[in-house]
Amino acid sequence: MNGLLLALQFFTSFPVKKEMPMERKDVTAMYIALPIVGGLIGLVMYGVAVLFMDGIGTGSLLASVFVVVAGFALTGGLHMDGFADMGDAFFSYRDKEKRLEILDDPRIGAFGTMALILLIVVKIALLEELLHRGDGLFPLFIAVPLLARAGMNVYFSTTRLAKEKGIAHFFKGKLATGKLMAWSIGTGIATVMALGFVLHSIVVPIVLLGVVCGVVILFRRWSLKHFGGVSGDLCGAFIEGTEVLLWLAIIVCI
Repeated sequence: MNGLLLALQFFTSFPVKKEMPMERKDVTAMYIALPIVGGLIGLVMYGVAVLFMDGIGTGSLLASVFVVVAGFALTGGLHMDGFADMGDAFFSYRDKEKRLEILDDPRIGAFGTMALILLIVVKIALLEELLHRGDGLFPLFIAVPLLARAGMNVYFSTTRLAKEKGIAHFFKGKLATGKLMAWSIGTGIATVMALGFVLHSIVVPIVLLGVVCGVVILFRRWSLKHFGGVSGDLCGAFIEGTEVLLWLAIIVCI
């Protein structure tokens, strides 16, 4: 239970006002619970879509806007902030040390703003396309944020730190990496298998699993090359980017 509460406290805007232990087992449990938190976020986002389309009677475009807003509100914009910071840092075309300084800068620049706008527009467009197509979206809304966070756990566990300070450094120093890797991979495989059973399709699960694996491998290489490793902002960017690619893959497959 502490792991779930810690995941809600650190990775969502849910008001968990309780001081909890941060030992190795607790931090590991927090990351193990992170995909579950992702599934819960997806559940609420689906509820927002149903509320606007079936309850209020709006069109799919307006519903998709509020679904994205709901996701932003539930995470406190944490992952979007990481995506924006990554845009500022990467497109500065500076050396690794300067890019890491930009990641730490709380201000957002022109490239970060453009990256954030592009991310929001693409997410709205993808969700509008899916909502416009109709029924059968419930399991997908659960699976996409869950798989993105399971993939992030693998990425975080297997990539060296970009800097020896910060919250990512603190958390990684307390992780039971092997246990987290096994749980995250197992959760991801179980999710796509369940999704295939519900959708009566073998194509969608294979494609989604392939997307997550591909993103882990490619983003890991990209992070090492341009930033020297992983950071908290890059983990947030991983989640946002992976969700977009998963939604795109679903649109292509169904």
